[in-house]
Amino acid sequence: MKSTQPLRINTISEYHQLMGLPKPEHPLISVLNFDMIKRLSGDSPTSLVYNFYSIVLKRNFNGKLKYGQQVYDFDEGILLFMAPGQVFSIEVEGDLKHTGWMLLVHPDYLWNTSLAKAIKQYDYFSYAVHEALHLSEKEEAMLAGIMQHIAQEYHSPIDKFSQDV
Repeated sequence: MKSTQPLRINTISEYHQLMGLPKPEHPLISVLNFDMIKRLSGDSPTSLVYNFYSIVLKRNFNGKLKYGQQVYDFDEGILLFMAPGQVFSIEVEGDLKHTGWMLLVHPDYLWNTSLAKAIKQYDYFSYAVHEALHLSEKEEAMLAGIMQHIAQEYHSPIDKFSQDV
């Protein structure tokens, strides 16, 4: 009998392990391209809780994501924001073929920064938001460029300025 309890993923390292990815280069932040993720399948847990922030851009996802009371279809490409502790479920239809990227940030990474307080005010990290953001091609290209810069910094050696960047 399948458990009705959501699978709680407490750390970014746990997420990497669950998805069959190498250990993250930094324990509190990760930048992933969906080309890297192959493990999610029909027998994977259907309900999940991340204990970290996630910003996700998905395209061509062959499935549905239920977040709050909304069901999202990722055919066109959707930008989705989730705060720690929120329950969501995924239904995958067949093999994964989606594209896009994901930024995972543990709350400890933001500790003692102005963003740690400000992020709680951003409504788009809340269940109260009834729609994910649909992006134009121009907006998507701009975000892809930003993610490339974040990924470049992520893959650089950690120094005393890394967290500020």
